Amino acid sequence: GTLTQNKMTVVAHELAAPEEKFLAGMALCCDAKWDAEAGCAVGEPTEAALVNDAGKAGLTGLAEEHPRVGEAPFDSGRKMMSVVVETLDDEYEQYTKGGPDVVLGRCTTIYEDGKVVPLTEERHAELLAANKAMADRALRVLALASRHYVECPDDFSAEALEHDLTFCGLSGMIDPERPEVAAAIEEAHAAGIRTVMITGDHIDTAVAIAKNLGIIEDRSQAITGAELDRMSDEELDARIEDFGVYARVQPEHKTRIVEAWKGRNMIVAMTGDGVNDAPSIKRANIGVGMGITGTDVTKNVADMVLADDNFATIISACEEGRRIYDNIRKVIQFLLSANLAEVFSVFVATLVGFTLFQPVQLLWVNLVTDCFPALALGMEDAEGDIMRRRPRKATDGVFAGHMGADCIVQGIAITLLVLASFFAGVYFDMGYINVADMIAGTADEEGVMMAFITLNMVEIFHCFNMRSRRASLFSMKKQNWWLWGAAGLALVLTLIVVEFEPLAMMFFGVPGLELQGSLTALGLAVLIIPIVEVQKAVMRRIEKED
Repeated sequence: GTLTQNKMTVVAHELAAPEEKFLAGMALCCDAKWDAEAGCAVGEPTEAALVNDAGKAGLTGLAEEHPRVGEAPFDSGRKMMSVVVETLDDEYEQYTKGGPDVVLGRCTTIYEDGKVVPLTEERHAELLAANKAMADRALRVLALASRHYVECPDDFSAEALEHDLTFCGLSGMIDPERPEVAAAIEEAHAAGIRTVMITGDHIDTAVAIAKNLGIIEDRSQAITGAELDRMSDEELDARIEDFGVYARVQPEHKTRIVEAWKGRNMIVAMTGDGVNDAPSIKRANIGVGMGITGTDVTKNVADMVLADDNFATIISACEEGRRIYDNIRKVIQFLLSANLAEVFSVFVATLVGFTLFQPVQLLWVNLVTDCFPALALGMEDAEGDIMRRRPRKATDGVFAGHMGADCIVQGIAITLLVLASFFAGVYFDMGYINVADMIAGTADEEGVMMAFITLNMVEIFHCFNMRSRRASLFSMKKQNWWLWGAAGLALVLTLIVVEFEPLAMMFFGVPGLELQGSLTALGLAVLIIPIVEVQKAVMRRIEKED
C-alpha cells in the first residue's frame, strides 16, 4: 500500500470450477461487503476487489443468500482463511482462499468440466506455472478451494477445515504502483537511503513490482521467509545487504531483518500497518505507521504516522528533515561567528586599554542585527544538492564537518574588519592614531561609531553568506525573501540609530557620521562576502579530498 495505490482490481482468472461458483466463493470468503448504495464493495482493498469482481457478474446479494455459519480467520502463518456458508438446498459449502502455493498444497481434487476429479502432479505443475505467469506480470494472485458438507461441521478450526480440498481457480489482481514512487526511490538511492521491500505476497509478484520501482535489479536479490528460516542469524548478518526483497514473510522475520540491518550500524526505518508489524516497528530506529489503513496498535508504537500511506511522503520527510537540520546549523554558525567577533573585538580593545563598544550597543547588535536575519535563515529553502548528499553519521555532532573551524575563522575575519573600521574612524577624526589618546578616551567617538556600523553591516552581509555553508552565494538560484526582508529591516533600523541625531547622541554622544566614514565602514563590511567565498572554496577542496 505504501508503494502502490491500494486500489486492487481483478484482471485475470485461471478457472477450474464453473465461473459463477468461483466468483461467488471468492466473494463469500471475504470480510469486505457489497454496498448497494455505493454500487461497490467496502473493506480491505484486496477483499473488496474480489467482491467487486463478483458484483460485475451480478452476484451482489451473496452474504444474505449464503449466510456464514463458521470460519477459520486469516492467519499470516497459514496465509489462508476459510469460511463455511449455507447453500440454497440447506447443505453447506466451505471456501478457502489464500496464497496459491499453500492452497494447492491442501488440495487433493480439482474441478474439471464441472466434475470433481483427482488433482494430478501434472495439473498441479500447470497451476503453479499459471500462478507464476500472473505473478511475473506484477499481479497479486489468490487461489480458491472448496469442500462440500451435507451437515454443518462441528469444528471450524483450521486443522479441521483445511485439508482434502477441491481446487477452484486462481484470481490475479493488480494494484498499480503509485506514479511518484519510482522517482522517490531513485531520489532515496541518490541520498544514500536503501529501500527494502518486505511483503507477504508471492516472491514473483514482489520481484516484478520491485524491478518496476528500481528496488532490485534481478531475482537473486529476493528471498522468501522459508529461505530466511534456513539461515542462521550470523549468515543473515553477513548477507543482509544482498537482499532487497523479502517475500512470504512472517512477523518474526521482519524483526530479524530490522535487527540485522541495525547490526550494520544502519539507521533503520520500518513501515507497517497491521498488528503483526508492531514488534518490528518498535525495534526499528524510526517506526512509520500508516494513517489510513494502519491499526491503532501500529500507530501507537510508531514514531511517525503517514497521513496518506504513501512511500513518497517518507522521502519528502527526509528532505524536509535535512533542510531543517541544515538551517539549524546555518543559524548556529551565523550567530556563533557573529558573537565570537563581538567577544574577540571587545577582548582586543580591553587588552589595549580602550573602550570599543558600550553595553547598549552590543545589546542592539544582538537584538536587531543578529535576531532578525537568524530567524529568516531558518526559512531557507533546501539546497539543490540536499538529496544527493550521503547521510551524516549518527555520531556526528552539530559542529561536524569543520563547522567549529568555520565559526572561528569567520569570527576572526569579522573582528579584523571591525577593528580596521575603528582605527580608520580614529584616523579620520584625529588625522593620526594615538594609542595614549584612545586609552584616555579622548579620540574614539568616531572610531566607535564606524566600528558599530561595520559590525552591523558585516552581520547583515554575512547572513547572506550563511544561506549555504559550502556553496557559493552567487551559485544559488532561488532567493530567500524572508532574509531580504530581515536584512532590510535591520539595515533601516541601524541607519536610523546612526543618522538620526537624537539617537546618535544617545548612543554615541556625537551627532551623525560623516559621509566618508559611513562609506568606509560600509566598504569594509562588504569584504566579508569575498572573504567567506574564498574560505568556502578552500573547504570544498579539503572536504572533496577527504
